[in-house]
Amino acid sequence: MSEKELGKKWDRCLADGAIKLGTGLGLGIVFSVLFFKRHTWPISLGSGAGLGMAYANCQNDLRSHYLLHKSEKVGCRSAFVRTCVSCCERVEKLTNFVNNCVR
Repeated sequence: MSEKELGKKWDRCLADGAIKLGTGLGLGIVFSVLFFKRHTWPISLGSGAGLGMAYANCQNDLRSHYLLHKSEKVGCRSAFVRTCVSCCERVEKLTNFVNNCVR
């Protein structure tokens, strides 16, 4: 992974974290004021949920370098794996068909 690509991923992570933290904080404040008699735990819960989602997204984004791409073929050893691969291909074809119909 190049340094430029890594920098873009970190920028996305920080932006996503700021958005999710702000949304969780805002929702926590609204729920605290409207429903929970101004207790502070909804604010903490909302902020924590936002940060947790941002962390999970960032972790997946940074690890995506290690995932196999569609161009790389992996041998199927069991019927279950072959079934999953064919299911994914069908879903991908259906998604492409729907996208083409919408345009």
